[in-house]
Amino acid sequence: MGRWIWKYRALYLMSLPGIVFFLVFKYIPLAGSVIAFQNYNIFSGIAGSEWVGLEHFRTMFAHYDFLRILNNTLLIGLYDVVFAFPAPIVLALLLNEVRKVVYKRLLQTVVYMPHFLSWVIVSGIAIGIFSPSTGAVNHLLGWFGIEPIYFLGEESYIRSILIGSGIWRDSGYGTIIYLAAIAGINPELYEAAEVDGANRWRQTLAITLPALLPTITILFLLHIGRFLDFGFERVLVFLNPLNVAKGEILDTYIYQQGLLQQQYSYTTAMGLFKSVIGLVLVLIGNFLSKKTTGSGLY
Repeated sequence: MGRWIWKYRALYLMSLPGIVFFLVFKYIPLAGSVIAFQNYNIFSGIAGSEWVGLEHFRTMFAHYDFLRILNNTLLIGLYDVVFAFPAPIVLALLLNEVRKVVYKRLLQTVVYMPHFLSWVIVSGIAIGIFSPSTGAVNHLLGWFGIEPIYFLGEESYIRSILIGSGIWRDSGYGTIIYLAAIAGINPELYEAAEVDGANRWRQTLAITLPALLPTITILFLLHIGRFLDFGFERVLVFLNPLNVAKGEILDTYIYQQGLLQQQYSYTTAMGLFKSVIGLVLVLIGNFLSKKTTGSGLY
């Protein structure tokens, strides 16, 4: 083993910063999860805080708002899987069909750019577009005689806005992996299919999608692992008192109760609950993936 490490010492040295990062910021903080079973006091520390067992978990499930917030998180997560996850795949397939290299590079640059905008800027753009007085959407509706709608002030629209803004911001950047996988497909397969009379649509169904399936499977498993982790900042910037009933998720609730109300143990229990659910979903998804496609995360 020592000889093997010495032989590839350059690679191990290059990976060292990443290993240290995950140890310091991902694994060592896991020890702090113990405060979910305590009445944690920041002055007494973990060692001096009182142990209460599963009391915070019972409080969490009995809380009158918990089921509503959990329902919001599950629905938004489901919409994200159904609508946002396939978007980069579809976009990658469309970009792959662009034959002019100049146009293809230009389109790639345009669809990548929103990813580098912060959610604060994205929310500002959305607020401007959906404004009831000056927004482009309401101006368009006015041409058809429809009264202005305050989209961000009605709770029925907040989930659609969250998912739609996420697709606009991240779907372009998400195509990078799929385009790289498409580039690795043997061109002779397309040539043989063309000789057999297959058009581009048929080639996509018979060659491109099957070749992308292992990549799609891995990314899907990673995606469902974050099913309850939709994103704190992504939601917080869109929330207001008028849409909070259907827009609030576990992450924003943890922020309100944990940091603002200083209920550290209670919100740690909620975070631990999220992590366990994510782990279970990954294990189930990986098992089903291996049974159906033969590939998985491990």
